Amino acid sequence: MTDHPTLSPDTALNSARRTLQIEAQAIIDLSARLDGDFTRVVELLLACRGRVVVSGIGKTGHIARKIAATFASTGTPAFFVHAAEAIHGDLGMITRDDVLIAVSHSGSGQELLTILPVARRMGARLVAITGNPASELAQLADLHLDTSVAQEACPLNLAPTASTTTALALGDALAVACLEARGFGPEDFARSHPGGTLGRRLLTHVRDVMRDGAALPLVAEDAKLFTALEEMSAKGMGMTIVLDSSSKPVGIFTDGDLRRLIERHGDIRNLTVAQGMTRMPRSIGPDALAVDAARLMDEQRLNQMLVVDADGALLGALHMHDLMAAKVV
Repeated sequence: MTDHPTLSPDTALNSARRTLQIEAQAIIDLSARLDGDFTRVVELLLACRGRVVVSGIGKTGHIARKIAATFASTGTPAFFVHAAEAIHGDLGMITRDDVLIAVSHSGSGQELLTILPVARRMGARLVAITGNPASELAQLADLHLDTSVAQEACPLNLAPTASTTTALALGDALAVACLEARGFGPEDFARSHPGGTLGRRLLTHVRDVMRDGAALPLVAEDAKLFTALEEMSAKGMGMTIVLDSSSKPVGIFTDGDLRRLIERHGDIRNLTVAQGMTRMPRSIGPDALAVDAARLMDEQRLNQMLVVDADGALLGALHMHDLMAAKVV
């Protein structure tokens, strides 16, 4: 190996394409090889009363960790146990109600071969994912899934590349099959990902984002425009809510209403807010999703929207800037 290797652009691209083609073909071959054992593994995972424990070591250990994470985020409770740590105490994490998935391309990793018999004596069910159906690991398991590959993408046929890709893809296939069988939907996914974009969109409700109480700009419908403008400036929503004598909202007065009033009347000093307000403003309930409120506001080209209860009583108000700050749009 030279100290300062050089590589032409064409050589790099050819190498990349060859790697991707080899790995893509390995997945296609894996797909054609799936049989009833895959279905039986899915049934075993769905019937699991405990957790799905995924274990491996080395490169396949990284794959096993990702498989466990995918299971956990898609409705199948799961966690990763490093095979080397398992034989030094972490095996105590596994119970008789669990399913242990051991991932090893060769099927001969000593750490996994050590923990599988112990897990079996504890009562856990065992699944092996290997590239060697005749391996000791495959023989020890209750069920085996074959991830063998014709060749690695590594030109030396040594570095785990195509083999780890197929193991990862198979883990995804298992997780998705379980997801579909459980009827796991977007709301379930959002609950597992409350910090992500989908979580915010599906878990954030209008009541979580709306302004209420002292933050609301409010005036009576007989208030002079000067009073309305003071309230608008103080609360910074670009509008004020207009209330009737029973404190029910009967309209809103916005910056746009002010411009239109000036165009029509010129001198507006003696006008009341009721003479220029927008009557029957659009509103939404507090339990609606914030993303639905944002969609309605966008469709109607609104910057503000009232929040009311089933009887029409005022609860709060939304501003498009608040929805943007909550990252639901």
